[in-house]
Amino acid sequence: MLKNYFKIAWRNVIRHKSYSIINISGLSVGIAACLLIFAVLQYELSFNTNFSNYKNIYHLITKNIHDDGITYNPGVSAPATDALRIDFPQVKFAALNTSYGSQITVPADNSRTGADDKKFTEDLGVFFIEPQFFDIFHSTWLDGDKSVLAQPNMVVINKSTAIKYFKDWKTAVGKTLKMDNVLTLKVAGVIDDAPENSDFPLRIMVSYITWKQHPKDYNYSDSWDSISSNHQIFMELPQGLSAANMDKQLVAFTAKIEKNKDKVTRAHLLQPLSELHFDTRVGNTLGDHSTSRATLQTMTFIAILIIIMASINFINLSTAQSVGRSKEVGIRKVLGSSRKQLIFQVIGETALVVLFSVIIAFAIAEIALPYLKNISNVPDDIGLINWGTTLFLLTTTILVILLSGIYPALVVSGFKPVLAIKNKITAASIGGIPLRRALVVAQFAIAQLLIIGTLVAVNQMDFVNHADLGFNKDAVLILPGYTDSISLGKMDAFKQELLQNPDINSVSFASDPPSSDNNWGQNFYFDHSQKDPTFNTFLKYGDADYFKTFGLRFTAGHGYDQSDTMRQAVVNETFINKLGIQNPEKVIGKSVRLGSGPWATITGVVKDFKTNSLRESVKPIVISPRKQFESLAAVKIKTKNLSATVSKIQRLWESTYPEYAYNGYFMDESIARFYQQENQLALIYKIFAGIAIFISCLGLYGLVSFMAVQRTKEVGVRKVLGASVGSIVLLFSKEFMILIAISFLIAMPAAWYMMSQWLQNFVYRVPLTAGVFILAISASIVIAWITVGYKAVKAALVNPVKSLRSE
Repeated sequence: MLKNYFKIAWRNVIRHKSYSIINISGLSVGIAACLLIFAVLQYELSFNTNFSNYKNIYHLITKNIHDDGITYNPGVSAPATDALRIDFPQVKFAALNTSYGSQITVPADNSRTGADDKKFTEDLGVFFIEPQFFDIFHSTWLDGDKSVLAQPNMVVINKSTAIKYFKDWKTAVGKTLKMDNVLTLKVAGVIDDAPENSDFPLRIMVSYITWKQHPKDYNYSDSWDSISSNHQIFMELPQGLSAANMDKQLVAFTAKIEKNKDKVTRAHLLQPLSELHFDTRVGNTLGDHSTSRATLQTMTFIAILIIIMASINFINLSTAQSVGRSKEVGIRKVLGSSRKQLIFQVIGETALVVLFSVIIAFAIAEIALPYLKNISNVPDDIGLINWGTTLFLLTTTILVILLSGIYPALVVSGFKPVLAIKNKITAASIGGIPLRRALVVAQFAIAQLLIIGTLVAVNQMDFVNHADLGFNKDAVLILPGYTDSISLGKMDAFKQELLQNPDINSVSFASDPPSSDNNWGQNFYFDHSQKDPTFNTFLKYGDADYFKTFGLRFTAGHGYDQSDTMRQAVVNETFINKLGIQNPEKVIGKSVRLGSGPWATITGVVKDFKTNSLRESVKPIVISPRKQFESLAAVKIKTKNLSATVSKIQRLWESTYPEYAYNGYFMDESIARFYQQENQLALIYKIFAGIAIFISCLGLYGLVSFMAVQRTKEVGVRKVLGASVGSIVLLFSKEFMILIAISFLIAMPAAWYMMSQWLQNFVYRVPLTAGVFILAISASIVIAWITVGYKAVKAALVNPVKSLRSE
């Protein structure tokens, strides 16, 4: 019996090739799109689950309480680690400090000059780490153990790094590495590589005590008020101690730290390890990317919409096509076929088409897989063949068969045999027209929802890419450097040599550019007051040419004198506004003191500039000279000879700093990385809006084709009576235009709500204007006109004699 069902199903697929191609094309593209989205979701949601105890691991974050709001920092002050161990002896704690880029030098054997040394720039995975870290985060040790990290100047590397440096990881232990030409480290252990889906890319792990012994080189501070996102604390809670209970106990812990302050400005909170990859409050400063759950939910929602659209196509065409099978169904019923048997037959036909579609979809997904990294951060070697994908495909296949097959099966099996044998079953008589209209409306509502989402996302990203940031980012070359004594001694000569080039406008040494993801918060005192203000300020160190190089604009005063130490400072407008000062002239000559540092005279106030992405509001900023922290050079280049000038700068760098590798990049590139996730989401909207339009057009084309066959006689009569081609096209198009208008009325409020919520992620955003919605409905109408018009014109051009003869 089952064999017979599939044999008949195959015959029907072959007999109605055009409808079968439309159905298989729509389902294949829809399922392939969903499969690719599933691959991304599966990868992202698996982050940090490689640790068997991940449900008991928590990250300690800092909540900063200001008069005008709350901010979060993934970092905690350095003294907190030992204090926590004293107050909570039953809890395992571990601290690490991230290096945002270090140069590792592998000394060549028997080399005295260092000319043959190998230099590697490591932008990710370099940590100063406590041995207790491995009590919480279990790793596989290939050589050595965690105890080696209790000693100074020891380093543990992972297997891939060991192979990269020494060719064979088994020979790594005992070798020497130099870090930033400051530290000479002995390789004391090798661990296995962390999986790709981990926010802990442990590649180079230097003993934590080494960091404490080099406070000036790596910004170690024992002040409770010095909080850097680099320094982070993790803990494993024992059985019986809940996260909620620990949070309550942390209130008392923080109160002890804040007891000498007039007002509590800080709190410590637990962040589950399972949320580390997704928490947008603090971002991910350890791994190479983070993904918000809102983005994953959006992708899931889009995948569901796409599969619904593909199923709608199948339902519409199957019910419409069933009219042509009425005689077959009538004969089967007369010969004794039950309704149950007819339902199984139709579902069998559906299953055959869906299975074909799944096979084609898998092939499409495999072809598209290398391009998946353009819309996500999946690794290059991600694959589709795994148990998760198999289960997803099986579930999707069953759901699509049921979703697409049940209604057409009920319609076909419900035909009355007498009417069916006499060919008196029509599209109107089967009662499916209202449903088909509703499904067309649903289909175009989904398409317009995605079109509106695409337009809004593209508009916002265009605004972001062209927004006034308050500084000049164009043609500014950033040269990451180092602050060891040798490098500091060469700074002035290097700068003067650069300025000899007529294609260079200015040069500045600084801790970081105006906009960066490495912001250092610090408490401060103003105007010789001993009262600590209720907000932290953020620090940037730069020489006297910082303002000229980045094009910062002054509203009052001027820059400071060239100096190696912090004697003068410039603040931004947000800084003085938070102090309640409206006139910038009133702060000129006042003093500011950062933490326990010296008092510095304020010489100027600059207009606000964007310190982070446009998702965040402008932070209060203090800019001051402090040579020991000015590790990078910013070079403002004239654009006419950009490439040649960059080459000259590189050669000069290599001759001045032979001990360091050249790693120059343009500032606008680093700013673009702020919006990687949003740009990817905008691209997702574009791609899936295109898929939605493709599927809608397939369905529309199929329905119009069916209408053209059903109304062949009517078209012939109208032409004989003098109807023009245009009026025939209008006859076919009018109904669909009304349905598209209805779909727009449904899609518009839903799209407005969804995109309003998405835009809330940005402090600075584009307004949702009527133009976006007008463009969306216009695009839908034009696309529908083209699709319907093509088939309608073909039907209208048929000789009426042939049309009437066919009847």
